[in-house]
Amino acid sequence: MAKHPTFTCQSCGAVYNRWRGKCEACGGWNTIVEEVSSAGPLAGPAATRPSRGRGRTFALESLAGESKDAPRTRSGNAEFDRVLGGGIVPGSVILIGGDPGIGKSTLLIQVAARLANAGHRVAYISGEEAIPQVRLRAARLGLAAAPVELAAETCVEDIVATLSQGPAPRLAIIDSIQTMWTDTVESAPGTVSQVRGSAGALIRFAKTHGTALVLVGHVTKDGQIAGPRVVEHMVDCVASFEGDNGHHFRILRAAKNRFGPTDEIGVFEMTDGGLAEVPNPSELFLAGRDLATPGTAVFAGMEGTRPLLVEIQALVAPSSLGTPRRAVVGWDPARLSMVLAVLEAHAGVRLGGHDVYLNVAGGLRVTEPAADLAAAAALVSSLTGSPLPSESVFFGEIGLSGAVRPVTQIPSRIKESVKLGFSAAFGPNPTGESGERHPNAVPLAHVADLVARIASGEDRRPTRRAASR
Repeated sequence: MAKHPTFTCQSCGAVYNRWRGKCEACGGWNTIVEEVSSAGPLAGPAATRPSRGRGRTFALESLAGESKDAPRTRSGNAEFDRVLGGGIVPGSVILIGGDPGIGKSTLLIQVAARLANAGHRVAYISGEEAIPQVRLRAARLGLAAAPVELAAETCVEDIVATLSQGPAPRLAIIDSIQTMWTDTVESAPGTVSQVRGSAGALIRFAKTHGTALVLVGHVTKDGQIAGPRVVEHMVDCVASFEGDNGHHFRILRAAKNRFGPTDEIGVFEMTDGGLAEVPNPSELFLAGRDLATPGTAVFAGMEGTRPLLVEIQALVAPSSLGTPRRAVVGWDPARLSMVLAVLEAHAGVRLGGHDVYLNVAGGLRVTEPAADLAAAAALVSSLTGSPLPSESVFFGEIGLSGAVRPVTQIPSRIKESVKLGFSAAFGPNPTGESGERHPNAVPLAHVADLVARIASGEDRRPTRRAASR
């Protein structure tokens, strides 16, 4: 069969009929590489190529009717199951990405060992490490006795043939998809065509045999999973493993999930014995909090369906520069600029001649707009030198007019704060169906109300009483 050369961008997967220096799709320079693949949709072995339709008819059904929840298998790791929506769905495909050394292989070998110890067939295919290296990691984690089937292989056709022997595995782990290659594509492993072709063959095996498949993916310097974006569309769940080497916790975050909620997170702590589950991450992020320091506020946020309390720290200092510095860690810098503008325009807080530093303690990255009010409280507290009440939390979105706008799941935020001993929740006025206000809720209509409370010292009295006790 004739071979037709194509030129593919290794960053975004765009295909051209000739080489060019710059990719028009993503703007990358020198990312286009020539690749040769078999022409036509029927390229490749007959066992793996799709069949053409012949115009046959099929029955159409209505939306009405009974539907059953997808069957799930508990992995034995509660945080991992939470991210997946309650467990592993047979035949589902999960793509997990993360920085090198963040703990992806450690997490997956722990999940594989627990499933294998529960009596399920589990296969771990490594394309980056030899079998002795995987065994050494399992021995360090105390999992050497788990009946996990290991292999060090990169040819997709050999992997599919081996896994097809005997009963279908309940879980198969491919570490990593960038190292796999298939005979149907004539290009080097790791290229866009190889990643796409290898993922397609493995996904067809998983769907046909009902095997849950986990694909490990490398990430780019921007934190995106390397390879063509079409792979993310092919899988059922896309999760990213996040963390900082300077902190001992790791977060598994679902960006896409066909069988569960998106933006759900699982929190793990890196220990000498591997990754330990953190059932109450709020206590972890609030550990070591200084109660009497100005510029610290506790934010009651939501990560997926889980309420999460985290400390936001701010430092406002007079600037000796013509253009004051604005440094942000763990939050959107554009969001900080907007909050500073609103405070100056609608609350009379002059910050134009001050350096502003904002940090989310613990290394967590906050993305929801509900952190606006907590950031504003920390900024005003640092500017005035007035500590915020230690038993209070803050949440709420600030509009450009200075109004404190409603946010989602207010009762869950307040309930979590009460469980951890916080007695006051400053935020927007709850607008639930009952219209009743929670006894711990302190409604704020405008950001100027928050500034007035901090400046008057009204909210510092509980802190002094707590200190006297």
